[in-house]
This record gives sequence, C-alpha cells and structure tokens, in this order.
Amino acid sequence: MRPTLPLIVLAVLILSPTVLAATTEVSFTNPDKFSDARLNRDYGRGADDSVLKDLKAHIEKLGERYLQAGQSLKVDIRDIDLAGRFEPWRVELHDVRIMRSVTWPRIKLHYRLEQDGKVLVSRDATVSDQTYLEHGNYYFSSDRLRYEKAMLDDWFRWNIAPKDRTISY
Repeated sequence: MRPTLPLIVLAVLILSPTVLAATTEVSFTNPDKFSDARLNRDYGRGADDSVLKDLKAHIEKLGERYLQAGQSLKVDIRDIDLAGRFEPWRVELHDVRIMRSVTWPRIKLHYRLEQDGKVLVSRDATVSDQTYLEHGNYYFSSDRLRYEKAMLDDWFRWNIAPKDRTISY
C-alpha cells in the first residue's frame, strides 16, 4: 500500500501557504471624530492620516509576529487618544506634546480573533497605559507614536499571543 494520499495532502499544503497563513485586518470607524489622533497643534477632533497609517502598519506587524497559522484577526479602531497634550499657552513649543502622568495613551477598539473560521474571541477593549512614563520604552525618541506602539505591544502579548508561554528567570 502506497502512502500517496498523505504525500498529496503534504504537497498541497506546501504549495499553498496562504491556506495556513495568518491575516490581520485593521479598520477605523469615524476617524474624523477621534478624541486626539493628531501630531500637530491643529485644534479640533479627528485624525492625521499618518497616525492611522503608522498604527495600522504596527498592528499588522504585531499580527505577523503573534498570530498562529490559520488565525485571522480583525481590529476595528473606534477612538484614539494619543499620549500627552499640546499646551496652548506654550507658544514657543509649536507642535510639541507635553507628556504628563495624567495624559496617558488610550485606544478603544473591537477585535475578533478566529482560528480556521471559528471565532475564538470577539469583544470590545480599551487599551491604555496609565504608567507609560514609569517604565522603559524600546522605541526611538524620534518615533512620535512610541508610547502607543509600546502599549499595543503589551496588549498583543497578553491578549493575542499564544497562551502556552512559559516564564523563565
């Protein structure tokens, strides 16, 4: 008896990696009404396209890192409040966000994680980091979204990454 069926199945899986590939989709609901997603002092609500583009790329990169084969993640961002604030009385600091312990980053979202078409998790979440100034950040200081990226990194590790991780000291 020849093992042709297992070889055919193996060949199909090898030749079609998209069957097992993980996917991440990011969308934004009403970005013109976001609380604070601007990188300049332009007053009012809304979001800069550069902020949306950078956060989308970062979430997709995290999906590539943490999702397992056959998983898909859909993230719908519903509000963004970046770390820090522009202080209007500081006219000499044009477009500089002042970071204080009371101006932590926050992102409201809905996410749906599926494994081979079966829903594992579907829920609303508010991702925030109230201690963003008290711990290290491994992004360059020139990265204007470094606090938001570090916050999303932590959230992904605790909510999306495989749960069979071990802690070693």
